[in-house]
Amino acid sequence: MALLEMRNTTKSFAGVAANDDVSLTVQEGSVHALLGENGAGKTTLMNILYGLYQAESGKIFWEGKEVQFAEPKEAIEQGIGMVHQHFMLVRNMTVLQNIILGLRPKGYPFIDLKAISEELTSISEKYGLVIDIQKRIDELSVGEQQRVEILKTLYRKAKLLILDEPTAVLTPQETGELFGVLRSLCRDGHSVILISHRLAEIMDVSDEITVLRDGKSIATLKTAACTKEELSRLMIGRDLKQEAVVHRTDPAEEEILGVRDLTLAGSGEKPLLDHVNLAVRRGEILGIAGVDGNGQNYLAEVICGIRTLNDKKQDALFYKGKSMERWSIKRRYLEGISYIPDDRHRDGLVLDSDVKDNYILRDYNTPRFSLRGVLKKGVIEESVQEAVERFDIHTKGIQERVGNLSGGNQQKIILSREIRDEAELLIAMQPTRGLDIGAASFVHDRLIEMRKNRKGILLISTDLDEIMKLSDRIAVIFEGRIMGILPNTEELSIEMIGLMMGGHPMEEVMNA
Repeated sequence: MALLEMRNTTKSFAGVAANDDVSLTVQEGSVHALLGENGAGKTTLMNILYGLYQAESGKIFWEGKEVQFAEPKEAIEQGIGMVHQHFMLVRNMTVLQNIILGLRPKGYPFIDLKAISEELTSISEKYGLVIDIQKRIDELSVGEQQRVEILKTLYRKAKLLILDEPTAVLTPQETGELFGVLRSLCRDGHSVILISHRLAEIMDVSDEITVLRDGKSIATLKTAACTKEELSRLMIGRDLKQEAVVHRTDPAEEEILGVRDLTLAGSGEKPLLDHVNLAVRRGEILGIAGVDGNGQNYLAEVICGIRTLNDKKQDALFYKGKSMERWSIKRRYLEGISYIPDDRHRDGLVLDSDVKDNYILRDYNTPRFSLRGVLKKGVIEESVQEAVERFDIHTKGIQERVGNLSGGNQQKIILSREIRDEAELLIAMQPTRGLDIGAASFVHDRLIEMRKNRKGILLISTDLDEIMKLSDRIAVIFEGRIMGILPNTEELSIEMIGLMMGGHPMEEVMNA
């Protein structure tokens, strides 16, 4: 008998179907992967199961009985736990306090903390969830915080765990440890629904896979009986041609970007950036690898001029040999520095403006688009329409409000604006976030094309597969420090990069 069945689930937002007649069956003691690109409907389906959303039609069967959860509390009481992509933890409280928060344990309000501690220790040891339950959340690594979330669901007697993109914030080593925990849980009779768009991880840990595309369930397959190529085709609806990337171990000598002993102070004792040294050369893609939140955004913002240095006399940034600390954001752009921000809503777009205005946002008052203060409407419309077609931006027209578009199409507008002929240096921060495999492949091709045209690219991404695929050299960042810069050769392994992402210096990793 199946542990869970969701039959013919339909849910719409503003008339657009996020889930369209979707069905899902999860067996006891298995890892069932929910695979699909951003916007495919994976998280919406799980939010319905968890009681956060109510479906317009469809039925849920839990342990053979029809159920309907009006709120998460009801799902939790039935044995369903969900670990969200963004953890639901109170940072200034201990692990123990977070786990019992909102509960009324036996003897409440006189809680036997010793008994609860012993039970949590027993659960953590049983499943390999090593954690100090007396530590505060803000003292834990991201991987440890995720273990707290899993431990919290198990303490609440969850039979089914839903994990939403659980590896997005983990090093490769932490990912391996997580998968070990999931296998241990399944051996003990628990079931797991793993939401992801990463094919390699899905193939590694799951027993069955349900593929969603455009809100519809496309297929359910046994993992052992399918290939990455088949899953990729099901995800995007067509075959994907992969261009081979030739990495350069001997990039040109000419530096297009130089960062010299760059330090950026924060509000606490630790600097946000700590004596950063790196260079991007012509015809090179330099990748920055690291777990999200280790200073990548500060580095990008300093280079692009969004964030200024504390020490105004510091000569730390050089563009084509010239110091550029005192340059404005506009001058940096006009000199040939383009920027793809990680937060498109905050830094990349004006959501209430249309596609046309967002495309010309950076150079509307340059000779390209204006003459003596008057906009060249014909030239603008022709350029925008060409960009829409080239980047496959799905829009009703160039006058459509950008806030009405999907996240992926919003990202494509930024890409079409920043990947330009005049750019000599591109700071690409999470450039494929929110894009499907086909669109991401298109972006990768554009970056490779820029490299062939002897442009410089600083690629900042938390997706190690993307970093390994595109970069000629890889700099690893941890807590604002560069742990080492490595050539991307066959000898370089994801495990080596993962150790450096966790704080191990390059010399220690190379000599291990």
